[in-house]
Amino acid sequence: MVSPDGAEDRSPPPPPAFAADDDTGSARHRYGVVLGLTILAVLFSILAPETPVGRAVAILLQGLVLLSVIVTARDTRATRGTAGALTIAAIVALAVLVGVELVPRWVGAAGTAIAVLAVLVVLTRGVARLVRERGVTVQAVAGALTTYLLIGLEFALVVRVAVGLSTQQYFAQVSNAAVTQSQEIYFSFTTLTTTGYGDLSPAVSAGRALSVLEMLVGQIYLVTVIGLLVGNLRRSSERAPNG
Repeated sequence: MVSPDGAEDRSPPPPPAFAADDDTGSARHRYGVVLGLTILAVLFSILAPETPVGRAVAILLQGLVLLSVIVTARDTRATRGTAGALTIAAIVALAVLVGVELVPRWVGAAGTAIAVLAVLVVLTRGVARLVRERGVTVQAVAGALTTYLLIGLEFALVVRVAVGLSTQQYFAQVSNAAVTQSQEIYFSFTTLTTTGYGDLSPAVSAGRALSVLEMLVGQIYLVTVIGLLVGNLRRSSERAPNG
């Protein structure tokens, strides 16, 4: 640029509009925060006391994950109008109902499963948009890892509903009435990762089918989505010094 007196202006160009809202600025670790909240929600659900209050707090933490995902993904369709506020209000109401034992445990799990499914939809859309616009970044990988954890949590909630509705004993090692939230999440993640310690195993055909589905989803997701993202992230970092 040339100044009015004819001298070349070497001052840096002004920052682009809405630079503070750019993903490469101060918000570069947003999906890292979502991943941290998801890990916290999963660990709390395992460690929380098997009481109505403990289950209610776990639901609230999962609602916090949903809120953070909506904010992080900046999904205008999810946040337009009052949809986001109504979703959070429904989660809070569900937590209260579970906390005061006005609904069975499986009803609370069914409502939470719907909320987690909504998280997965918004999160997947947000990560896909990020990859399209900026390529594979660390925060895109963090978002994909969050999805993996939420898949395990979703299957644990489905197991809770199945245990609550089953007229037969769901696990071979423990009665339906004695199954805890901690056991359900533990079983889900050992299945998702195909660890399979064997201390919990489904005793009904529907439970075995659900376990096989979770194993397939977990392994296919790891070797395709996570594998592709990590591979492209490494190639991007290798090209960066030469760029």
